[in-house]
Amino acid sequence: MRRTTGRLMRGLAVLSVLTLGATACGGSDDDGAGQKPVSAGDVRAALKKGGTVTVWAWEPTLKTVAADFQKKYPNVKINLVGERSGDKHYTALSNVISAEKGVPDVAQVEYFALGQYSLTKGLTDLAPFGADKLADKYTPGPWNAVSDGDKVYGLPMDSGPMALYYNKKIFDKYRIEVPTTWDEYLEAARKLHKADPKVYIANDAGDAGFTTSMLWQAGSRPYKVDGTKVKVDFSDAGAKKYTDTWQKLIDEKLLAPINGWTDDWYKGLGNGTIATLASGAWMPANFVTGVPKASGDWRAAPLPAWTKGDKASAENGGSSLTLPALGKNKELAYAFVEYANSGAGVQSRVKEGAFPATEAELRSEEFRNTEFAYFGGQKANQVFADSAANVADDWSYLPFQQYANSIFNDTVGKAYLGGTKLSDGLKSWQDASVKYGKEQGFTVE
Repeated sequence: MRRTTGRLMRGLAVLSVLTLGATACGGSDDDGAGQKPVSAGDVRAALKKGGTVTVWAWEPTLKTVAADFQKKYPNVKINLVGERSGDKHYTALSNVISAEKGVPDVAQVEYFALGQYSLTKGLTDLAPFGADKLADKYTPGPWNAVSDGDKVYGLPMDSGPMALYYNKKIFDKYRIEVPTTWDEYLEAARKLHKADPKVYIANDAGDAGFTTSMLWQAGSRPYKVDGTKVKVDFSDAGAKKYTDTWQKLIDEKLLAPINGWTDDWYKGLGNGTIATLASGAWMPANFVTGVPKASGDWRAAPLPAWTKGDKASAENGGSSLTLPALGKNKELAYAFVEYANSGAGVQSRVKEGAFPATEAELRSEEFRNTEFAYFGGQKANQVFADSAANVADDWSYLPFQQYANSIFNDTVGKAYLGGTKLSDGLKSWQDASVKYGKEQGFTVE
């Protein structure tokens, strides 16, 4: 077992060199097993004594949380390091853990990347701090992402239950009904593009995060993980539902061949040539800042169903706050994480536009009745909150998901260029992921 773990650590460490940031190697052998419980009294004593907590996180609302926390506990200083995001963040985190020097006390880690850090014992188990008692505070999807049996490797900071954002102005112009199923979505795509060849129902040039979210909603469960035992299989019925429908959209050239977060993407969202976007509940703020001139044109609707009447949804994005195993000041660090993600910090973050993972906020009348000026006064949080309640909690990511995502365009991505079927692309992705997993010492089916 030690040999296998060593291979995993060495293999995953290579990813940080490749700026894929997919590891937590060189961590402590203590992942929480046998760790003594940390009482509320221990945390209070640490807060009274004070000290510095270094937090690596890019989420902007944490600035307010840190300031409020320091006002409440004047002996504590929160050193918020937030200039990194994405691969740069994980590369830096992996490197300091490997070097066993400069490791932050708190680190933001997205849900899909948590397994890579927890597997190699790079994260502190928060159950001994009492985090396991907080499960009922969170929606199922995010809690499932941070927990593994009786271990808890982070507290959910936000969530991304999916919705269908649609351009009401364009839909009204061409008298298109808002689709409630993906079959209706396909028909809407055909009608829109026929009415105006410059208008596409959506953009999609191949995106790993979007694809896994769509599979999640369709009932596909391609990944099964049990420690270092991994299964990868994209041949289930849920995957077939997705590929059958999406292949038609690709074959009929009903999708704009534009990557998300590019200038062309923002332009398409703004001028109506991209008519819908299936994405997480965190998207509204990006509409406001990225497509300001389309204010009033867009609305949010439930994600179309794969079977009429089914309410199943999925998560797209979201992250947690964790305590790296080699970090210091763990009582203070946990106090900050719980304040930010379970205590008063949640309310202040929501007021600044963050989408919560906590049940209380999602159910509150104030939250649900918030009107979105950008969406023509729509109470869009009702759509998002209902979506969050309908996310299945049995989804798993690979413990090397970041590597898998990095090779998506070399496998599945070819289907968007023609000549390769989406189902064949998923099989290629599967084979490449299995090969890599075996090379890193995983037992892979």
